[in-house]
Amino acid sequence: MTPSPSNLRPSNPTPGATGTPAPPLINPGTNRFPAPLTGPAFGSYSAADVLWLLKDLGDAELEAPAAQRERDIQSGRANYAETLPVEYVPSPEYQQLFAEALERSSRRVAVAVGIVSELVHAARAGQPVLVSLARAGTPIGILMKRWTERMHGTDVPHLTMSIVRGVGLDQTALRYVAATYDPDRIVFVDGWTGKGAIARELTAALALFADTDGTVFGDDLAVLADPGHCVSIFGTRDDYLIPSACLNSTVSGLVSRTVFNRELIGAGDFHGAKFYAGLRDDDVSAVFLDAVCAHFDDETVRAEVAEGVREAAAETRAGERAPTWSGWHAVERISADYGIDNVNLVKPGVGETTRVLLRRVPWKILVRPGAREDIAHVLLLAEQRGVPIEEVDDLAYSCVGLINPLVTSAAADR
Repeated sequence: MTPSPSNLRPSNPTPGATGTPAPPLINPGTNRFPAPLTGPAFGSYSAADVLWLLKDLGDAELEAPAAQRERDIQSGRANYAETLPVEYVPSPEYQQLFAEALERSSRRVAVAVGIVSELVHAARAGQPVLVSLARAGTPIGILMKRWTERMHGTDVPHLTMSIVRGVGLDQTALRYVAATYDPDRIVFVDGWTGKGAIARELTAALALFADTDGTVFGDDLAVLADPGHCVSIFGTRDDYLIPSACLNSTVSGLVSRTVFNRELIGAGDFHGAKFYAGLRDDDVSAVFLDAVCAHFDDETVRAEVAEGVREAAAETRAGERAPTWSGWHAVERISADYGIDNVNLVKPGVGETTRVLLRRVPWKILVRPGAREDIAHVLLLAEQRGVPIEEVDDLAYSCVGLINPLVTSAAADR
């Protein structure tokens, strides 16, 4: 049934409570796998919000200077997931930008959460199991879980796992999911799309898993925002600032991005991550979630969600929600125009540009002139790091981050 404003109401007014229990697990006694990690022992999210299918790497010394990591990655000496960028405490100015962005866009995020959650609920016959892609997908998965439980009164399992470009999905984690839940209930969740590299990686990894393990998962990735036009289940295709993209671990449960390093990850292990417990005083993970969830009971938000779901149904019938990969094509043009010749060094969209400035070695930032007001944090970060800004009138995204091609002469020649 297509939701309407009248039926998009909390089925359970008590936060965290649910009514109808979820169907039983296929095999709850999966003792041949590592135990999932939960907060507060790992991460600042509660165990009720998410199970981490990750290995706790504790005090492993994985952080490396950005320039060193970039040269190793671009030269092919190392995959980007073998080490971690240094985790910094956000500056007061940047924390203030996060607060302002959250105040400005939390309602907009809530609407997108509602739309994508309702689409997933319908696509999985009212019994979804959310498997978010750590770490950008993790807070979005929690928001989708909370929305669905609040509106439909059913338990929604939420797990988060690793995907690494060039490596694929964590195969041990996939086996855990396959042994624990009906694969038909699974939907993979991420925060947003850039050019679509992760969507392609997901499809390839699931096809490989079907061949090797015989279990077939749907590859219809669900995201909050799809500015790259790479998926068919999304809350919006607008390219705007999702506040959880503003910061690193301090808005993602104090957990690092995921690590796949063969010296630390054995054949039967989940991929790894670190818990930065020392940053608790700067943690705004719950602040982000609570600010968005505060809009869930707003009548106008539920009305917008219902209208968005109706529009999605009409667009689906008309074939308008099918991926066109326009973002990928735009990135290919930018890569050629700027002499980079490597699409992996072109990071389109607000979320990906933010990552470039926080974790990589940026070369320059391309900005659509009319988008400056919505990307104040990008402009601040670029100013702090001395990264030049270039306005591009016909840019397909609000902004695009170009990583410095350190192992080529392109940057020096322009």
